[in-house]
Amino acid sequence: MLKHIRNVLSIPELRNRIALTLVLLAVYRLGFLITLPFVDQGALADSLKRRGDSGVAHVMNMLSLFSASNIGQMTIFGLGIMPYISASIIFQLLGTVYPPLEKLQKEGEAGRKKINEWTRYATVVICFFQSYFWISVLAGSDGDNRIILKEFDDWYMRLVCVVTMTTGSVLLMWIGEQIDEYGVGNGVSLLIMAGILSRLPTALGNLVGPAMTNGIALGSQTGIDRLIVLVAVFFGVVWWVVLITQAQRRIPVQSAKHVRGNKVYGGRTESLPLRLNASGVMPIIFASSLLMFPWLAFKQLAALNIDFMGLGVIFQKLENAFANHGGFLYNACYVMLIFFFCYFWTAIIFNPTEMASQLKDYGSFIPGYRPGDRTASYLERVMTRVTYVGAAFLSLVAVIPTVVSGLLNLDYTVSSFYGGTGLLICVSVAIDLIHKIDSYLVARQQRGLLDVQE
Repeated sequence: MLKHIRNVLSIPELRNRIALTLVLLAVYRLGFLITLPFVDQGALADSLKRRGDSGVAHVMNMLSLFSASNIGQMTIFGLGIMPYISASIIFQLLGTVYPPLEKLQKEGEAGRKKINEWTRYATVVICFFQSYFWISVLAGSDGDNRIILKEFDDWYMRLVCVVTMTTGSVLLMWIGEQIDEYGVGNGVSLLIMAGILSRLPTALGNLVGPAMTNGIALGSQTGIDRLIVLVAVFFGVVWWVVLITQAQRRIPVQSAKHVRGNKVYGGRTESLPLRLNASGVMPIIFASSLLMFPWLAFKQLAALNIDFMGLGVIFQKLENAFANHGGFLYNACYVMLIFFFCYFWTAIIFNPTEMASQLKDYGSFIPGYRPGDRTASYLERVMTRVTYVGAAFLSLVAVIPTVVSGLLNLDYTVSSFYGGTGLLICVSVAIDLIHKIDSYLVARQQRGLLDVQE
């Protein structure tokens, strides 16, 4: 390990890139110490504490997780990077259904720069509306215990808050792009991972704190045997997630032989790798986001107190079911949505017809299948089966935190590190970061981080 670290630090360019990345991540974390003007942080904290484990608190936790922010602390980075991610997803989806944008995507570097420019403009617009909505919610909540200070609650001060939050998100977008160009790794992903890992000290405090206070006697809720089991389960889950994240279904591909002069070229057998989890964490993000709406809808319907045929009671039960994120109904809907979005996202990023056409153009073929429609049909069939396994994996990872929280009586802040979106993001970003550092080392004829040989 020390030898690998010395190899990394021995390359000036790589050393400078890592240093710049760490500095920019530090700037990102320091931004959470700069609170939003005219907001009573104490009143906001009390409001969140009263909500406890309610659906509102869960929605805010999910938004904070996906956006690399902490909405519970109204700072200049309160919106996080989520508006930029939302704009990127919108343009990526539009590229599959809007022909001019699809044509622009195929123009190479020039088309990519144009789409990135439009994405930045869309991010500013999304930031403006999201920040205005959030400020309006805070200004009208909790009656006399106002979160927005009453003496500053006018249109000018709200505009200042909106512009401040919008500027903060744009600054985060710029930091992510600087890491992409001058640092190491994917900037936006690193920001999200940093936001997730910033919760680790709190989780460790919730886990180890009671043990330090009540003792670690065997068989107790804070016993050393329980802590050992939790550590073993954590490393087991991380190992399993890394294994599945890296898993591939390799399809053999034969290149055709061709003769040039007196020599024969081609005829080699290679492989076409299909990732088991091709959609990454996007299905979990979409599923979690959509499940917020049934809770909000049933909450509004339950508030109407409809007495006709017991609908009021039914709406109240459904509201409680979707507010209880460890319940059967919530998890069943969660799993179904994950399966749906796995197939939906895979259909967007993987086109078997186009893949078969590219193989045919390069003079390659899959043994046993004719180039063209037969190859496309085979690729679609294989990808359907692979996606099913990947969706099952994502479903298990998504429900592990609630299962661990219920069985071992853990706080959700602790159990969230045993699975779910946070663990998947951290593992995926860490693997990508290692591969990029490894590529720098190999390009300079140094031993890579993934080289285990002595």
